[in-house]
Amino acid sequence: MIEKMNEEYYSYIKKWFKKEAGYYHILVDIPSSRLRDKFVNIVNAKKGSRILDVATGTGGQAFAFARKGYDVVGVDLSEDMVKVANSLNRYKNLKFRVADATSLPFENNYFDVCCICLALHDMPLAIRKKALEEMVRVIKPRGIIAIFDYSLPKNKILRYLVYYLVKSHETKYYPEFIKSNLKVLLRKHGIKVEKEIPILGFGKILKCLNEK
Repeated sequence: MIEKMNEEYYSYIKKWFKKEAGYYHILVDIPSSRLRDKFVNIVNAKKGSRILDVATGTGGQAFAFARKGYDVVGVDLSEDMVKVANSLNRYKNLKFRVADATSLPFENNYFDVCCICLALHDMPLAIRKKALEEMVRVIKPRGIIAIFDYSLPKNKILRYLVYYLVKSHETKYYPEFIKSNLKVLLRKHGIKVEKEIPILGFGKILKCLNEK
C-alpha cells in the first residue's frame, strides 16, 4: 500500500511541475525575490557556510543565497524545474542537480544550513517525514534548518479565505499539510524551532536548529 502511494506521489508531482516549469520562475521567483532575500537574512549563516536548498524548483532561493557568496547546492525531484534553474544559473558557487528529498545524495553532516521553501506542503505525510529525516542526516549537529511554507491567519474569516484561495492553485497535498502541526513533526525529528516569523498573512518562516 505504501509503495503504491509513493508511486502515485512521484508520478503526480513530476507531471504537476513539468506543467509549471516553463512559467514558475516568472510568476513565483521574480515576484518573491525580496522575500527570498529576507529569508537569507533571517537564516544569517556564517561566512563560508555550505547551503543545501531542498526542492529548489527553478532556483529562486538558491540564487538568493548564492548572491551573498555562500557555496550552494540546489536539488529538486523535477528534471524540468532543474533544467530551467541551470539555464538561469550564472554563479560559480551554485550547482543544481536532480535529486529526491527522501534520498539525498550527500554524506552525513555535510552542510551547515539546509532550507526548504514552499515545498513541504507538496508532500504527503510519509514523504514529508522522510525528507526531514534526510535533512537532519546531511546537516551538521547544531546546523540551521530553515523552512518557509504556508500557514493560516488566526482570524476565522481570513483563515477561510486564505485556505480556499491557496487550495485552488496548490497540489492535492496542501489540505492535509495545512491542518497538520508542523512544529510537532519537527520536534519528533530533533529539529528545534528557534524563531518563527509570519509572512504576509499566508505563510511563515521557521529558523530551526538540528539537535541530533
